[in-house]
Amino acid sequence: MSVELITLCENTATMPGFLGDWGLSILIKDGNERILFDTGWSNHVALHNAKIFDIDLSTVGKIVLSHAHKDHTGGLREVIRKTGKTEIIAHPAVWDEKYLRAAQPLVNFWNEDYPLAEEVSGARIPYQEKIKFGGIPFRRCELEYLGADFKLSKKPVQVTENVFTTGEVPLETEYEKIGSAFFYKDQDVFYEDTLPDDLSLIIKTGKGLVVVLGCAHRGMINNVRHAQKVTGEERIYAVIGGTHLIGAPDDRINKSIQDLRKIGVKKIGVSHCTGLKASAMLMQEFKEDFFLNNAGSILVFS
Repeated sequence: MSVELITLCENTATMPGFLGDWGLSILIKDGNERILFDTGWSNHVALHNAKIFDIDLSTVGKIVLSHAHKDHTGGLREVIRKTGKTEIIAHPAVWDEKYLRAAQPLVNFWNEDYPLAEEVSGARIPYQEKIKFGGIPFRRCELEYLGADFKLSKKPVQVTENVFTTGEVPLETEYEKIGSAFFYKDQDVFYEDTLPDDLSLIIKTGKGLVVVLGCAHRGMINNVRHAQKVTGEERIYAVIGGTHLIGAPDDRINKSIQDLRKIGVKKIGVSHCTGLKASAMLMQEFKEDFFLNNAGSILVFS
């Protein structure tokens, strides 16, 4: 049986009539089941592009959230209005009160020594004028009133016969850093956010696993290796989605490419937070096995 992926929201649109928007949303069709992976930034782009595809979102039975950031959850309320009662699978930390440094210069994003905050009693207190709320922009009770049924788990979840979540991804590689721009607030104190809610989807196919990344804040390679452990399948046919290599130093990108080759990844299709430089470096390495996964892309795996 084949599994089909339709990208409903991404930074760039591939065809006339489609809208691009910062963020990601991918519809997965596994037999008769429909899963929506993230909902994009705005409240209308995923819905607009779904309409062009003549996709009835009321057929979506489950929504999986890769993590809490608004560029992956901003369309959630309007999507739920279309789906009605829907199971939403995510990590418990998806409801943490998340903040990020506004207008973070890419040159400093990966610099752990950049003075973003002052140390106070073990917590990092960001400079208030430079951060903004960046989590789910809706109250949980409102979404539940509209039909959301949240299933929160740190562990992997089987979504359909062929689709699984990674659950919480361990931080194992030495070179894959979270970055210094993310915080969560607890009782009015800000702490560095290691984004434990960052997860990916794993699709089992006859050619190996397809790993669908939301943002891969906890590292593309960490996500891929964890997918192998979760499923017991070593073959990785394709890696798709946001790799969070935007602004990353060449050394990290090169190490990621080396590890992708060691793992044996056959194809890679990048989206959203990958960045032009990393995309170019990946394309140079993977050549015809590289592609851009943009709004309007349709992929079929069997």
